Amino acid sequence: MNIQTFDKVRSRDTAAPEAGCRLCGARLKHTFVDLGMSPPCENFLQAHQIDQMEEYYPLHALVCDTCFLVQLKEYVSPSAIFSEYAYFSSYSASWVAHAKAYCASITERLKLGPDSLAVELASNDGYLLQHFLPLGVQVLGIEPAANVARVAIDKGIPTRVEFFGVPLANRLVAEGVRADLIIGNNVLAQVPDLNSFVAGMKILLKPEGVITLEFPHTEKLIAEGQFDTIYHEHFSYFSLLTIDRMAKRHGLKLIDVEELPTHGGSLRVYLVHDGNGVAPAPRVSQLIEREKRHGLTDIATYASFGYKAQRAKRDLLAFLIAAKNEGKRICGYGAPGKGNTLLNYCAIGTDFLDFTVDRNPYKHGRFTPGMHIPIRPVEAIDEAKPDYILILPWNIQDEIIRQMRHASAWGARFIVPIPFVTIIDPAEVAR
Repeated sequence: MNIQTFDKVRSRDTAAPEAGCRLCGARLKHTFVDLGMSPPCENFLQAHQIDQMEEYYPLHALVCDTCFLVQLKEYVSPSAIFSEYAYFSSYSASWVAHAKAYCASITERLKLGPDSLAVELASNDGYLLQHFLPLGVQVLGIEPAANVARVAIDKGIPTRVEFFGVPLANRLVAEGVRADLIIGNNVLAQVPDLNSFVAGMKILLKPEGVITLEFPHTEKLIAEGQFDTIYHEHFSYFSLLTIDRMAKRHGLKLIDVEELPTHGGSLRVYLVHDGNGVAPAPRVSQLIEREKRHGLTDIATYASFGYKAQRAKRDLLAFLIAAKNEGKRICGYGAPGKGNTLLNYCAIGTDFLDFTVDRNPYKHGRFTPGMHIPIRPVEAIDEAKPDYILILPWNIQDEIIRQMRHASAWGARFIVPIPFVTIIDPAEVAR
């Protein structure tokens, strides 16, 4: 029996039979990947907590054979994840620049002005909406994490500290709030009640309004073995095929799509009310056809992903073991959610990484969940002068290498773990 056949059979045997797809309700029978048990990825520990018991939950992703939504069960509730949140978008310069460029382009595309309202769902610390203010566009942020929302409010960005769905959409409409533009950047994956979220957007959207959503593309996730993108706060993973079915289910129409380099390969989709007369751009059907050619309507394609994750784990551990046996010193850069999936799945602790660093002061002095790697300010790398720096947020590796190119002075090199181990000499990049 070959690997793909084995995984296909295994997928039928190991998926929980009672699970139902959160989009279409079909029974889930197939495993996408099982990454074992892991703590919630944003539960960064204080020093007094590392001797206490941690909660671990399965990282067992399933795939629906009806709508092809890849998904985790709701092992951890959104209120437990997002009420106090450790991720602040503004600490990534490249992400803020991406948001600024989007605001300029969408304002021009939709001819937004002083009478227009842009609503962002999961608006975080105002990293995006702040760029609409000098353009004269009215904004409203909706962000459930109070500690993050406070930062946006301090920037002068009106923000509702609530979870979004049909109940909030109805209240907003009753208050006279309707949106010309609804923005959801990397939030769709974080919504367990997907149907309420999408139905809420339809309620809030003006008749001629537009919704734009950005999310990591399942096609890229599969092709490049991006298993570390899977963690508990990401409940769902989307192809354009699935987005099209989701839109039609809720009386929306997919009219355009853009492929983006962010987060290892993302899509930005444009949705309108299904009665809107705008014709879909040709690239919508073109990308859907490409996904079909790449097997995204074939369960065997999804079932083979587990093997890619296992191979990536073995390759990374083999490199780290060899480096440590040679007496090399290794530290990490970043403490993102994806990094904690990788560290826990591969069992990489302080026996491999002395510490990791992060630009977010909230994380300084804390420890990564599960593996308990200490998190320090970025300057700690200059003091330690390690031989290797493992880039955990590999999706912004170019930004990190530019920031840390001076590490070439002591001969340090960077390790990029996904899609396979790649060693980068910053001196060569600097040239």
